[in-house]
Amino acid sequence: MIRYSDIYTGKFIDRPNRFIAHVEINGNVETVHVKNTGRCRELLIPGVNVSVQHFDKPGRKTKWDLIGVEKANLGWINIDSQVPNKVVGEWLKEENQEFKNVTFIKPEYKYGNSRVDFYIEDGDRKILLEVKGCTLEVDGKGYFPDAPTERGSKHLMELASAIDEGYEAYLVYCIAMNGIKEVFPNETTDPKYAESLKRAVAAGVKVINLQCNVDKDSIEWKEE
Repeated sequence: MIRYSDIYTGKFIDRPNRFIAHVEINGNVETVHVKNTGRCRELLIPGVNVSVQHFDKPGRKTKWDLIGVEKANLGWINIDSQVPNKVVGEWLKEENQEFKNVTFIKPEYKYGNSRVDFYIEDGDRKILLEVKGCTLEVDGKGYFPDAPTERGSKHLMELASAIDEGYEAYLVYCIAMNGIKEVFPNETTDPKYAESLKRAVAAGVKVINLQCNVDKDSIEWKEE
């Protein structure tokens, strides 16, 4: 489990740019660092409850990080863009349904002209694994991405090409919200990503939907 310390609940006011937001905390309007440069328009609506982490470190531009958003009928959603890799890292270290004999894990593995989130060895298997965090829910289903992502399409094509070189390749959606079991490509927002995913799966890339339990101050993976 990943647990945050010194968490407060506040009311979201606005987001002047990708990096900061204004949040009312204990009656004061504070400038908060948003740990997600994605749009999050469906979540960051004026008046919603948000969870923020307090820091008292010299040199920081703000004393607060925005961690989570509470959505009606869904509960808390973790929007910290750094946390999906941490969750998947914990998942890989424990025995799970997909990888039962992991002997080696290398984060940020250099492959070709870029870096893949994880390279792992499981027995004789050599595996490349890319992680995407999902925070967009529509009608009880998860969707990715919430904004066009050239990088996401590029990663999928790299995974597909790795199969020809003898690797197994996986795309893991870390679903950072409660009760969502599957993620679908957001064809409306990014048709190129949806097409890239279709081609990658046809080439042999496997997709894993990693479900999570999420609270305002914690997140952990769970198996079905």
